[in-house]
This record gives sequence, C-alpha cells and structure tokens, in this order.
Amino acid sequence: MRMWRFLGCWLGLVGAGLSQEVWENEPIRYSLAQPADAATVLEQGINDGTIQIPGATDVERVRWVLARLNIPVESQILVFSKTSKQNNLISPWNPRALYVSEDAYAGFVPGGQMEVITHDPVLGPVFHLIDLGNPETKAHSQRVTADCLSCHATARTLDVPGVMVRSVFADADGHPLLVHGSTAVDASTPLAQRWGGYYVTGQCSLPHLGNRTYREDETPEPAVQRLQSLEGRIDTTRYPRGTSDIVSLLVLEHQCRVYDLLTAASYRYRRMQWMGRILNPGRQPSEDPAAQMVAKDAREIVEALLFRDAASLGDGVEGDEAYQKAFSKRFPATADGQSLAEFHLGGKLFKNRCSYMVYSRIFASLPLPLKTAVLARLREVLQAPGTVTGYEYLHAPERTRIDTILKATLPAYGGT
Repeated sequence: MRMWRFLGCWLGLVGAGLSQEVWENEPIRYSLAQPADAATVLEQGINDGTIQIPGATDVERVRWVLARLNIPVESQILVFSKTSKQNNLISPWNPRALYVSEDAYAGFVPGGQMEVITHDPVLGPVFHLIDLGNPETKAHSQRVTADCLSCHATARTLDVPGVMVRSVFADADGHPLLVHGSTAVDASTPLAQRWGGYYVTGQCSLPHLGNRTYREDETPEPAVQRLQSLEGRIDTTRYPRGTSDIVSLLVLEHQCRVYDLLTAASYRYRRMQWMGRILNPGRQPSEDPAAQMVAKDAREIVEALLFRDAASLGDGVEGDEAYQKAFSKRFPATADGQSLAEFHLGGKLFKNRCSYMVYSRIFASLPLPLKTAVLARLREVLQAPGTVTGYEYLHAPERTRIDTILKATLPAYGGT
C-alpha cells in the first residue's frame, strides 16, 4: 500500500506540472534516445550523401521533401505572426508556410530552413531543421531538441513534447501584440477567437481574426472576411501554392489537440509502467497500477475523437477543393464509400464525427492497454442503445454510421 501511495504522489506531481522536463527522465529520455521517425531516416540519407534533394528552386525542393514525407502540399497554411524559430524572416509579406498530414508537420519560410516534425512510436514528435541547399551547396538536416521544446513542451502541449496552434494579434511587422493576449486554439475554440496572425483563404459565415494586422491602441474585433487569393498581398511564386486554406486550418486545429492528448496519455502510461516495475518487480498483471489512469485518459481521448464540444461553423465554410480531395483519399472507406474523412463543412467539419486520427501512426503506436481502453470507450458510446450523456449531439444514425465505418476500416476496433 505504501508503495502505491508513493507512486500516486509521484504521478500527481508530474500531472500538476511540478516536475519539469519529465520527458528527459526514464523511461523516455527524449533527447538522448535514438528516434525512428520518418524525418530521421531522411536526415541520415541527406547527411551521408545517399539522398540528394532535387530541384533548382526552394519551392521545388520543398515540394520534394513534402512528397518524401507523404505530406500533401495542398494543405498549405500561411502564418505571418512572428511565432516561430525563424521569426527574423517572417512577416505579413513573407509568411511562414505550414503543411500537415496525420503523421507529420512541416514549415517553410522563403529565405530560411524547413522545419519538420514526424512521429516516433515512443518519443512522439521529433523535431528537425532541414537546410534545403541549392544546386551549388549540399543540403543538411539536424534533429533539434531544446530550442523547439522551449515552446513545444509546455502547458499548451499538455506538458509533453507536442504541437499547437495559437491565435495572436500581430502588428504590421508580424510582432504579436501581447497586450491583447493570445488564444491556444483547438476544435472547441469559437471562430471569433481564431486565426489571428494567419492568412485564411476561402469563405466563412462567421467573423474571425485572420487576414489582418492590429495596433496596440485599438480594440481588436473579429470580422467576416472572404479572401480567395493571396495575389497582391505576398509573392505567391515563392510558395508551392497561392492559398492558405480555411479547411486545412480547421483540420490542423482539431488534429493538434488529439495528437497532444495521445502523446500525453502514452507518456503517462509508460512512466507508470516503468515506476511499477522499479517499485514492485514481482507484481502480477492483475495489479496494473495504470488501470485507473488509463480509463480516465481513454474517456478524454474519445471526447476529442468524437468532436465533443466542437465549436459551430455557423452556416458553414468553403475552402480549396484540391485540399479536400487530397485529404479524403488518404483514408480508408467502406465498400459503399462511407468514410471518416468525408467533409460536411456546414455546421460541422466532417459528416461522420469520429476523427480520422484513429488511422494515424500515433494511434497505432499507443501502448496496447491504452489503445484497448480507447477502442472500448468508442464502442461503448457508439453502440449504446440510447442517448449517451455528453454525446447527445451524436444522433443514432450518425453513431451507427461511424460504428459501421470503424468495423470495416479499423481492424483493431473489432465488431464486439
């Protein structure tokens, strides 16, 4: 009993954020561990000369890296606030481009390096900087830890290495006006608080903060805006595309929250298991100290997967069809074409409100007891004979569709 009380206190300190940089301790040892993510494989080839990044221009080389990492170029989002490692290059006339898949994130500023995050099954997100080189100079890549983790491992990322989206009030040069505050954005954030510091192409029926700069002496207010092209605002020839797609932004904001929840739960489970082995090496499987924690984490993860508390899109949004096609074809569908990646874009983002992230590498790499608990909770909600408290917005036909899709496309979900 004393041992488990000690373990509970230790975990409580970690959960409360009183123990700093716990990811550098056993069993994760984030900075010292050798990652096995996709960008590390690419990095090794670039640095030893077995892989050369082709292309005469930065845009061509960016496209090649994105294709190599299986990140759709159509996902391009442009952010002009100085909220990145390469702030000296970012401005409203030279924004940073972001690209995202379910397994990777990339950033590129014209005149600078390419930033890449890909998933490792134990470490979670692994951060890299790629100097793209040019026809005369050799490309180079390096893993980055402390510099990136100073922002990407804070309370905004649930106190583990992670990803995030922030809405800020940027001035005419792109500097965040902190006097007006900022917002950490996820799927529950009202659109009126989103997209400050971002260009947003497409249409939205609700007011938002994008496409504008602000002054310190004004009271910022959201506005309804429709911007179809960035021609005239930036030099679009310096980017693979001329868009900063609203639908891609909505997907990113949902995905970052899910990714961080999965990473944090995975870290907690692995730490608990490691401590359990240290303190009680002879324990039986039935004495799993993480069981109660896993159940709690599973419920929170399922809330995010099923878009509980997601903000309304009002009368809907319209975005780049090329992105929507590129996104949807990445994920499996049933024999009759039903999919978790089918957009709705009316009052909700997807027709079937269960996240495509169940097909991601981070979901696949969850510790088995945690994944089992998440899938069990999904079945509990989706297969319930009546309305489930907290999920009243998921009417029976939608829950049935989602359950059918998961049975047909996610073997681990099963049919029980």
